Amino acid sequence: MPMRQDCKYFESRTYPTGDTVRKCDLNLAPEAPWRCPEHCPKYTPRLADVDWRHGSLVVPPTPDAPDSLGEDESIADLLGAAQDIVNAAAPDILDEVEAERTRSQPLWRRIFRRPRGD
Repeated sequence: MPMRQDCKYFESRTYPTGDTVRKCDLNLAPEAPWRCPEHCPKYTPRLADVDWRHGSLVVPPTPDAPDSLGEDESIADLLGAAQDIVNAAAPDILDEVEAERTRSQPLWRRIFRRPRGD
């Protein structure tokens, strides 16, 4: 089943570099951007977007699928391993950003800073 671009959870973004991301917001399409699961339990037709803009420039055409799509289980394994690496690095990156943000604040703000979680 090709990606259901009319699904509420389908998302496409094009960056200034020209790179485009097509994905399922619920992470239920392991073969994105080419295929959705045949009987996706969360498929919900999109009724309207947040900003009401639809057009041919919003969703560029999907590139051709590789020949091994659907036959090679290692693709989903590789993407899963990459996701695990990113998820493992995220807490350290957030700590570094928070430390940098704290260092750049004025001294008075660091002294009277509220503790985390408030």
